[in-house]
Amino acid sequence: MALKEIVTKAVVGKAKKTSSNNITIEPENTVNTVLGCWVINHTFMGKNNDNKVNIEGAYDVNVWYSFDSDSKTAVSSKRYTYNDVINVPLKEDVELNDDSEIIVRCLKQPTVDNVSVNGGVIELKVEKELGVEIVGDAKVKINVEDDYDDYEEVFDEITDEEIEKIDDDYLEGKSDS
Repeated sequence: MALKEIVTKAVVGKAKKTSSNNITIEPENTVNTVLGCWVINHTFMGKNNDNKVNIEGAYDVNVWYSFDSDSKTAVSSKRYTYNDVINVPLKEDVELNDDSEIIVRCLKQPTVDNVSVNGGVIELKVEKELGVEIVGDAKVKINVEDDYDDYEEVFDEITDEEIEKIDDDYLEGKSDS
């Protein structure tokens, strides 16, 4: 048996990070009550930045609120951008470089965790969880057989009946032709 190395792509590092961001929204009207909050249009992308993964992302925060003594409602929206840095531990003898593929997944979509009204300003906390996988080259060692001709040679077996049917005199007289 001999060892052979196979070079393939594999996950060489994996990490996740939960983070929260405090956001303030100043609506056009004086807020009486916050009726609802939601986060939509979440986009993100990861890049190698000095052996750490820098995730640039953005989402829209919408807040539905009442005003004018709770007699009218409106929705205020704000586009929020963020920058998260994740230090992804890598397997032994692996480095994060420009050839590494960075896969970012949203493990928990951004959601509003806490909301309050303070002096006409809506303050809220948005929480999210992102997961990062680094895909790079990996070597796998396998055992292989030295003998590449591993086919067994087989022969058709001749039965005693077939041997008895052979005419020993068949070739006699045929040599003159």
